Amino acid sequence: MIRTRLVVGSLLALGACGVLFGDSWLARSGFAWFPFLFAFLMFAGLVGSRELVRLIPAVHRPSEGLVTCGVLLALLANWYPAIHQQFSLVLASVWALVAWILAAVLIASFLLEMRRYTGEPGIAVPRLALTLFAVAYLGLLACFFAQIRWLVPDVDTSAIMLALVVFVPKGNDIGAFFTGTFLGRHKMTPVLSPKKTWEGFAGGMTAGAAVAVGFSFMGDVFRHGVPEAVAFGLVVGLAGVLGDLAESLIKRDGQMKDASKSIPGFGGVLDVIDSVLFAAPVAYLWFSWH
Repeated sequence: MIRTRLVVGSLLALGACGVLFGDSWLARSGFAWFPFLFAFLMFAGLVGSRELVRLIPAVHRPSEGLVTCGVLLALLANWYPAIHQQFSLVLASVWALVAWILAAVLIASFLLEMRRYTGEPGIAVPRLALTLFAVAYLGLLACFFAQIRWLVPDVDTSAIMLALVVFVPKGNDIGAFFTGTFLGRHKMTPVLSPKKTWEGFAGGMTAGAAVAVGFSFMGDVFRHGVPEAVAFGLVVGLAGVLGDLAESLIKRDGQMKDASKSIPGFGGVLDVIDSVLFAAPVAYLWFSWH
């Protein structure tokens, strides 16, 4: 299992670097649409929506088509700056578009539940709530990740920012896994995630901070140098841990071990991006304020 995780994890890391820095190379050549990031987010949104809906118990399961459509439209809204730049199309800000999409999903889910309603109590309202939850969890949180790409004009700096959002929580995951495997004694969340230990948590936080420090030497991302990088690694790493636990809660409630079996050694797409989804809004705020 460890060998599989190392091999597949290394391939995923190389793929992430290719997406981020490949887009930067294209942007320096005058093609600033970030097509690799777009393709990755669309793929993650498509597959992740399917996985998320199927984790929800059947009686309260929302429409997979509506959830997928809402998630993909929310992600597509992040490319409004590129569309505006190319065609001078004035619609609204990205966040206003995302808000309109969430409102449209809510209205569409009401219309769908009106058509599906059979008179059985306790079914329609949970499905309404879970539809909006699914779109917000996967679509809205991922929007923060995409928006970091547009946060600064320098494409290499924004690539490093995104790399931090990916590799700090993933470094935390790796540090927690190995520390917990060899030194773990005290259970952190025995019911929610039985394999997590406080020793692993400490090792993960240390690893996440170390990753942030390493990236701090690659570009002018942290104005206050190594101390800020350490703080970023701890805060964003903690957000990643919460993201991992959040997905564990969804899986436990749906009585599933993994979101799917599409990625050997890891589970599904949601199992790979869960920590990044929670890390992204925290990192977005950090980079916006710093």
